Amino acid sequence: MAITIVGLGPGDALQITREAWQVLTMADEVCLRTEHHPTVKDLPDHLTLRAFDYFYEQAQSFDEVYDNIATEVIRLGQRPQGVVYAVPGHPLVGEATVTRILKLAEQAGLLVRIINSASFITPILVSLGIDALNGLQMADAMDIAAQSHPLLNPDVPVIIGQLYSRQIASEVKLTLMNQYPDDHPVRLMHAVGTDQERVEILPLYELDRRDDVSHLTSLYVPPLARPGAFETFQDTIAHLRAPDGCPWDREQTHQSLRRNLLEEAYEVLDALDVDDADALREELGDLLLQIVLHSQIAVEEGEFSMSDVIASIDAKIKRRHPHVFGDTQVSGVGDVIANWEAIKRGERADAKRGNGNKSALDGVPRDLPALAQAEAYSDRASRVGFDWPSVDGVLDKVAEEAREIQAANGPEERAEELGDLLFALVNAARWMKIDPEAALRAANAKFAARFREVEARAQSRDLKEMSLSELDGLWESAKHSGR
Repeated sequence: MAITIVGLGPGDALQITREAWQVLTMADEVCLRTEHHPTVKDLPDHLTLRAFDYFYEQAQSFDEVYDNIATEVIRLGQRPQGVVYAVPGHPLVGEATVTRILKLAEQAGLLVRIINSASFITPILVSLGIDALNGLQMADAMDIAAQSHPLLNPDVPVIIGQLYSRQIASEVKLTLMNQYPDDHPVRLMHAVGTDQERVEILPLYELDRRDDVSHLTSLYVPPLARPGAFETFQDTIAHLRAPDGCPWDREQTHQSLRRNLLEEAYEVLDALDVDDADALREELGDLLLQIVLHSQIAVEEGEFSMSDVIASIDAKIKRRHPHVFGDTQVSGVGDVIANWEAIKRGERADAKRGNGNKSALDGVPRDLPALAQAEAYSDRASRVGFDWPSVDGVLDKVAEEAREIQAANGPEERAEELGDLLFALVNAARWMKIDPEAALRAANAKFAARFREVEARAQSRDLKEMSLSELDGLWESAKHSGR
C-alpha cells in the first residue's frame, strides 16, 4: 500500500520530467485532481483516468474540496495496488491537497512518494526574465483574498498563483489595494509554459475586469516605485545606528529622545486639527521614526525587538476583540465596550496577582499632559463606580469649585482651587463625551484667529496704547465677522 504523487508540470507535456513520465507509463490508473489541465490530453493512451472535479461541484468551499480529495486519495492508497495521484505543476507548489495527504498518510502509516516536476513558477520566471533568489515572494491567491492587508513586502516582487476566477481576482485586488496604489502596474499571466501563453500589463484596479481569468492564470506584482516597506525603513534606521552610520543618531538613548517623541506626537495632532492629509502623512512618518529608533536602541541594548513590540500589541488587540478573532457574539457597540472593559479588568486582576495590590489608576502615564491625565483618572475611577449618578451633580461641582476660588485666601489656595475647577471641568467633559484637549485646542485656535483680527483692525496702532474699551470694541467686531 502506497501513494505516489506525480507532478504534471505547468502545462506542456514536454516539461514533464522523465521520472514522472516513467511512473505514468507504468501505471494502469491515475487519479487527477482536475482534468482541466493542458497536459492531461497528452498522457499515455492506456491509462484509466479518474478525475476529482466532481468534488468541486459538491463542496461549499475550497477547503472542503481539498479535504474530500485528500480523504479519497488516502482511501485509495490503502488498496493493495495503492494509488497514483497526479496534480498540475509540482506537487508541493500551490497544491493544498498534497499537504493534507501527507498529514493524513503519516497518521495512517502510509508511504508517500513524491515525483518532482516543473512548477508553474519556472516558466513565469523565464517569461519575466527574473531571478527567483532576488527577493521574489510567492503567494496563493486564496490566501491573499482571505487577508484584509496583504502579508507581503511591497519592496520586492511577488507571484500570486491560482487566480482561479474573476471573483478571486476581485478579492485579491481589494486586498492588494490596501498596500499598493490603485494604478500600480501588474501582469496577468495566462497559460504560461504552453503554446497559449499570454501576458497582459494593466493597472491593479482593472484586475477583476477581465473575463479570461482561469485556473491557468497567475499574477505578477512588481515592487513599489519607491521603497515603502516597514522592513526597509527598519533597515534604514539600523544603518543610522550602525558604526558607519550617523554620529548624532548613534549617540541617542531612550531618555535623550523623550522630547522628540512628545513633539512629534503633538505635530500629528496639529495636522489632525487643520485636517491636512499631506501634513498628517509627513507627521505620522516623523512619529514612526521615533518608534523605530526606540526599538532599534532596545535591540542594541538587548531589551526587546520590533517583532516583540508588534507581537505584543497584535496579541493584545486580538485578545480584546474576541468578537472579531474569536467566537464571542455581540449585538452592537455597547456589547463591544462592555467586553473590552471586562477583558481589561481581567488583565488588571492578573497583574495584581503577579505584583501585589495595584490601584485602578495604575497605568496612566505620569508624564501625560495634565488635561489628558485628568480625563484618564476620572474615567478609571468611574469604571469602579466612583462617579456622580448624573451630569447634574458634575455641573454642580463645577459651580462649587468656581465659588471656592473666589473664597480662597492667598495664591497657594487659589492655585489649588483652580486645579480642582479644571479637574471638575474635565470630568464634565467626560460626561458629555467631549474631548477636553480637542475642545481647548479649538478654543485656543478661535482665540488666536480673533486676536489676529483685532490686530488687523487696529491698523498698525500699538495695542498697548489703546483703551480697554477700544480693544473690546475691536474684539466684538472680530466676533461678529465670524472669526
